[in-house]
Amino acid sequence: MAKCDVCFRHCDIKEGGKGFCGARTCIDGRIIPNNYGKLTSIALDPIEKKPLNRFHPGSKIVSVGSYGCNLRCPFCQNCEISWSDFALSLAKKEDGPDIRTTSPEELADIAEYQKRFGNIGVAFTYNEPLIGYEFVRDTAKLVHERGMFNVLVSNGTASLSVLEEIAPYIDAMNIDLKGFSEDYYNGFLGGNREMTLEFIRRAVTFCHVELTTLVVPGKNDSEEEMAEIAAWISELKDANGNKTGEAVPLHLLRCYPRFKMQDIEPTDLRVIQRLAEVARKKLKYVYAAC
Repeated sequence: MAKCDVCFRHCDIKEGGKGFCGARTCIDGRIIPNNYGKLTSIALDPIEKKPLNRFHPGSKIVSVGSYGCNLRCPFCQNCEISWSDFALSLAKKEDGPDIRTTSPEELADIAEYQKRFGNIGVAFTYNEPLIGYEFVRDTAKLVHERGMFNVLVSNGTASLSVLEEIAPYIDAMNIDLKGFSEDYYNGFLGGNREMTLEFIRRAVTFCHVELTTLVVPGKNDSEEEMAEIAAWISELKDANGNKTGEAVPLHLLRCYPRFKMQDIEPTDLRVIQRLAEVARKKLKYVYAAC
């Protein structure tokens, strides 16, 4: 048995077992990512789809995902590869029709080849990439060596030690700031609010960061909570201690019926627009779903 230190859960994983995320295991007393190089999704996406609106707009980026996640969002939009029964079944496969095993070198080759179609690098996305941060680190280093960019799309639920491992190779991030109350983060999502906030504080000191809040009807859609979110973002500081948070872009997205929340209506666009106006009192760049 060994302890995993990727996130706040600090899972004690038995030999050959799995952590809460379904992707980390224990082999010979060491914690390793069982999903290393195992891709469930790969596509050449517009950079705005990450979403990143102020990082090389108009470009495209090779986007890859694996399986597993360390949160339990009942509205998950990628539940098939995050933590559903299907995702857990992927953990038992070495290869097959639903999964492709790829080395960092091969993925860097793919990214370089796709430059002719407008590609600027690699985005680690779709599931939570940091539960397999070793593959992110190893691939991103090679991508940098070939003169391309690395993007991370994350829930920000990871330790600062993990963040420091990948920091030298990451050029931009979109991080979920899913809400602002502890009841929502720690209860409804099964996450850790303070770990995510600390992750964001550190990330803005070394790379371009944009934040995303998925607005869930009846959960995090109050003007009061949005005012708190915007005020907190506006106080973020760069590596020199200068307050630069008002220029950190915030994306407000609609929640749709999905996974364990099939009985909700899509978030009302009028609510999104109203919350965007609240956020704009503190932030320069607020992007509302339409």
